[in-house]
Amino acid sequence: MILETIVITIYTFALLMIFTYALAQLNLLFNYLSSKKNNDTCETFNFSNSNEVPLVTIQLPVFNEMYVMERLLDNIAKIDYPKNKLEIQVLDDSTDETVESTRKHIESLQSNGLDIKHITRTDRKGFKAGALKEGLKIAKGEFIAIFDSDFLPEEDWLKRTIPYFKNPKIGVVQTRWGHINRNFSILTKIQAFALDAHFTLEQVGRNSKGHFINFNGTAGVWRKECIIDAGNWEGDTLTEDLDLSYRAQLKNWEFKYLEDVETPAELPVVISAARSQQFRWNKGGAENFRKMMWRVLKNQNISAKTKIHGLLHLLNSTMFLNILIVAILSIPMLYIKNEYAHLKSYFLVMSFFVISTLIFFVCYWFMYKNIYGSGIKNFVNYIVMFFVFFSIAMGFSLHNTIAVLEGHLGKKSEFVRTPKFNMSKFKDNLKNNKYIKKTVSVHVIFEGALMLYFAFGMYSAFIVGDQGGDFGLFPFHLMLFLGFGFVFFKSLRSKI
Repeated sequence: MILETIVITIYTFALLMIFTYALAQLNLLFNYLSSKKNNDTCETFNFSNSNEVPLVTIQLPVFNEMYVMERLLDNIAKIDYPKNKLEIQVLDDSTDETVESTRKHIESLQSNGLDIKHITRTDRKGFKAGALKEGLKIAKGEFIAIFDSDFLPEEDWLKRTIPYFKNPKIGVVQTRWGHINRNFSILTKIQAFALDAHFTLEQVGRNSKGHFINFNGTAGVWRKECIIDAGNWEGDTLTEDLDLSYRAQLKNWEFKYLEDVETPAELPVVISAARSQQFRWNKGGAENFRKMMWRVLKNQNISAKTKIHGLLHLLNSTMFLNILIVAILSIPMLYIKNEYAHLKSYFLVMSFFVISTLIFFVCYWFMYKNIYGSGIKNFVNYIVMFFVFFSIAMGFSLHNTIAVLEGHLGKKSEFVRTPKFNMSKFKDNLKNNKYIKKTVSVHVIFEGALMLYFAFGMYSAFIVGDQGGDFGLFPFHLMLFLGFGFVFFKSLRSKI
């Protein structure tokens, strides 16, 4: 009975953590809906007065971007902003032949009067954070806009973001990510689904009530003074953007999130690229929890509610650990429930997962409706999309849990870039992308084993107990079976 008690205790704790996170999401939904009733009264620069147009530096941190570098530079060159008030830094840490091709392209842009510099390093110390810090030393701009290589801001992007810095308290303006290849595959659809929830429900829900949000690493602008005041870029975590965001807000800098300014970008189209991106984001989140937890708790200038939301924000990635625990222990719990009749009252705790799922379902519906519209047809499509998203997200739970555990335990690893593709130009040559990881992770074997494990869970529903089975967990095990199956076979084939 000792083993059963341990299983029940751990299972219950993990379920309660997921339920707590779901309640926080529900609170963000209320914040999001209430924000729609508010008018933006933020003071802005008057760009019709040339004296109010500030000097801006655009930083483009790049590393081996053969397929998107030309597109990136041509797109940034079209930004509509006074040339005498604009500087562009290409922070090029590349180690391949793109260094030379980028140099030539930059020289061509310079000949057209663009103030663009090619900045290279022989040592990638600090990875992206190190490159940004290096460029900041010589940046002329009062404000620093940052774009990753797969982002394609509109020509008026600076004119829609920079004006908000007239408020001297604002340290960052962040825009919403768009997805130019949202409908390419199931993989891109579920990535877009997750990111849309973050960039609507979460970012607006937190920002509208003064809770901490994060600069998302790209498609945003920093006040240079804010970066310096917060301690500058640091490369001791894999999510340097989240790290600096929290340090800035702990020093009372305000962030402005612009949901109505969309910055298009390209989602990873192969699962190896998505896995490397997910690993970095989730490990970095856990690293930042270790780094920022006590700073948030001890800060006297923020409310208790902001602290709670901040800690849950930093624990976002740790939810994958709780999901994996609940998933693995759900099968032993099924047998315990049907073996020990006197414990059945304790199994009311299982309802917490159903309630949590319903909360997520409601929250994400408002996000989905905001993008696609309401109506019966869209609602039916949403139900299917939610089922697919939830299944595949759980299928990534082992991979992401390993990342989270490494982050919490302080295991250091290299910043692994996400391969870029440029779908419009190289669509027929995706599998020959030189940056795609060719080997299959050993984690994939365990994902295959978990697929079989949850097939056993579905089978168990028919044989447990003496009342003709117990099908309460069958839908959960079906989703896990499909999710791990998708991740397993997709990773083995490494095809789109």
